[in-house]
Amino acid sequence: MNNELLKIAIAEPSVIIRSGITITLKRIPGFRIQPVEITSIETLNNYLHLHKPDILIINPAFWGYFDINKLKDETENPKLICLALLNSPIDLNLLRSYTDTISIYDSVDQLKEKLDKLYDSPSDDSIDEANTTLSTREKEIIICVVKGLTNKEIAQDLFLSTHTVISHRRNIARKLEIHSTAGLTIYAIVNKLVELDEIKKSMVS
Repeated sequence: MNNELLKIAIAEPSVIIRSGITITLKRIPGFRIQPVEITSIETLNNYLHLHKPDILIINPAFWGYFDINKLKDETENPKLICLALLNSPIDLNLLRSYTDTISIYDSVDQLKEKLDKLYDSPSDDSIDEANTTLSTREKEIIICVVKGLTNKEIAQDLFLSTHTVISHRRNIARKLEIHSTAGLTIYAIVNKLVELDEIKKSMVS
């Protein structure tokens, strides 16, 4: 729960989606949220530079793809939390610079859970490196998750109980502070647990 006012900028070309997110954010319990709708790249740059929001929710294809890290540098927002707004299939490589993703299909409860994890998680300096080390089994489970397997299918493939798989997935989310399949997919690619071609094949099959 966060009692401080959160300034959230929403950069999305569609007025219907943009306004819907604005309304949904205001309904999230436990947070005081001031959403601001961004309609152009010029408005985005000016707002980020002048007002320094806490979070930027942005369609990765917002008026053409651009470098999130470069945007942070140019607008002097190094600590800006950037959430990719997904409303259609997208190249996973484009999501590497984002803190996390949200979907237009997320419920109020799902958005609240993501905000809770963003603001209730310990700072980077206080995380024990030992606690972020994944076991071989956890890496196997991540590979299965990014290939689209359900908990039941993972349990069958790895000869585990479904309950054990769920426990491992909770530990993975806690250690990595990644709470979405898209985020795990990026982690798996960056850390060479899977190849991009493998994921593409699993999505086609």
